[in-house]
Amino acid sequence: MASFSDRRTMMVDTQVRPSDVTKFPIIDAMLSVPRENYVPADQREAAYVGENMELGGGRVLLEARTLAKILDALALETEDVVLDLGCGLGYSTAVLAHMVHAVVAVEDEGRADEAQAVLSENGVDNAAVISGALSEGCAKEGPYDAILIQGGVEAVPEALTNQLKDGGRIAAIFIDGALGRVMIGHLNSGRLSWRFSFNAAAPVLDGFVKETEFAL
Repeated sequence: MASFSDRRTMMVDTQVRPSDVTKFPIIDAMLSVPRENYVPADQREAAYVGENMELGGGRVLLEARTLAKILDALALETEDVVLDLGCGLGYSTAVLAHMVHAVVAVEDEGRADEAQAVLSENGVDNAAVISGALSEGCAKEGPYDAILIQGGVEAVPEALTNQLKDGGRIAAIFIDGALGRVMIGHLNSGRLSWRFSFNAAAPVLDGFVKETEFAL
């Protein structure tokens, strides 16, 4: 069986590059970060499969293609400070940390401590995982150059978009039924405008469900 290093290269060559993601910082990060270290121990052998990986509790680790295309669409810079919402066990945070100045990740209570421990064990020293509600972000460490939501949404709370710097970007997978669209929001002069990027899917996260309006 191929080594994890070989599988990592195969993941990039068969899932990332064919999706028109060719920027060196993204390719380098995804070749460098050992994805198998950021999944549940009993799923290590499936770490490089080209589909979302179940983490339990309705949460997934996004497939490499989806994450790579989101990173590409966000046009990240080396000096950026990024908010990573729903980092799971820290894979997306580790990839981001390889590319940008600093990463603040937010995870549910319990999983946050585990993610921080995994990141520390892997020598990621420019990222921190905060325990809290994903939908609330982490305003005290903001504002941010970019925000990633690692899961599906029906709506994005204004509390999150308020944590963007002017000129900042936010990525979210908007789910409508069985369909999902990755949208990139750009904040310019206080106005947020969303643009379609590509199709993808993920379970809708707690706190990101659109409120139903009742009419009499």
